[in-house]
Amino acid sequence: MPTDAPGPLTETVFYMLLALTRPLHGYGVMLYVRELSGDRVRLGAGTLYGALTSLVEKGWITPVAGAAHDRKKIYVITDAGREAVRAELARLEELLRNGRRIAGEGLQ
Repeated sequence: MPTDAPGPLTETVFYMLLALTRPLHGYGVMLYVRELSGDRVRLGAGTLYGALTSLVEKGWITPVAGAAHDRKKIYVITDAGREAVRAELARLEELLRNGRRIAGEGLQ
């Protein structure tokens, strides 16, 4: 992994970034993450809104322009967020490659 890579993402952050490849408000993110994870990852409101704030601060997501007048803020992933997802996918692929190469069939 390059030295400027963001490091491993939590499962929650990874799913949130995936969800925000399309513009969504917080509740929409909550529902889509639940759907993507097969109902395994459930975000509470406190976790969700804290994570949204953190992702905005990192520059990985941004509020959608023009939606600020709405009560519900709508967010979307940025290019930096897409790069964080790509880096995480590369990291996970490396884990799988090495696990399969070394452990192979021996784990079955």
